[in-house]
Amino acid sequence: MTATTPEPEGPTTDLPPTTPVRWTRYIAMGDSFSEGLWDPYPDAPDVQRGWADILAATLSARRIAAGDAPLEYANLAIRGRKLRQIIAEQLDATIAAQPDLVSLVGGGNDILRAKADLDAISAALEDAVVALRATGADVLIGTGFKAGAALSWTNGRTGIFNANVWSIAQRHGAHVLDLWGMRSLADLRLWSEDRIHLIPEGHQRVANAALVALGLDPEDATYDVPLDVAPPVAFRETARANAAWMRQHVGPWVKRRLTGSSSGDGRTAKWPTPETWPRA
Repeated sequence: MTATTPEPEGPTTDLPPTTPVRWTRYIAMGDSFSEGLWDPYPDAPDVQRGWADILAATLSARRIAAGDAPLEYANLAIRGRKLRQIIAEQLDATIAAQPDLVSLVGGGNDILRAKADLDAISAALEDAVVALRATGADVLIGTGFKAGAALSWTNGRTGIFNANVWSIAQRHGAHVLDLWGMRSLADLRLWSEDRIHLIPEGHQRVANAALVALGLDPEDATYDVPLDVAPPVAFRETARANAAWMRQHVGPWVKRRLTGSSSGDGRTAKWPTPETWPRA
């Protein structure tokens, strides 16, 4: 990918963290959520940022503030990938890079498919966590989101997957990014037009939740405080918005399913090699 090198935003405070950042190399595995869709870098709008890039920048800044070397970071996530694809394509490269921190968050693309075998994808996730933990790396895995409105039908399936995620974490000493439990994400104003990806503020909030999941202080202690109550929206406006969503996002998604294609076809990882973060 050729793009102007973005400069990720760092933490919002110069105060030293109460807990040292011990990790030296972090690799993010995943799909569009970890790739950072709908959160473009302000100075490089063709490059997505997202919560994992923000987390890496924060961890690196805290290490530097403590007098340590900057964090090294790679992001292997590619949009459209199902969980077993993520593992098949990204696990070996991750292990070869010898990170001491890995985030492996996926499963959302599987849950959207009615025939997905939740036990099978959970077993694949567990095998990957076991392999990563065997290297000595700390692992951050994530629950699925609690969906609303037209996607609320996925919540039962997501709940089963989430129960498996917590069990896997308990058995193998992994950290859990509890996206299901984030109250603020119930607000559709933190979601993009396609209703399955977060806007920049949502990614910032998730980055803070990831810090907490790793046992660190958040940059903003109010990261999960819900937004102020939204003014009521007329039924006509809601209907118009739903129709636009179906036309612009649901239709193309269904077409990709019918043709066996993916939004990630032909794409490669945006940051495939661990580099000092932020990038020079």
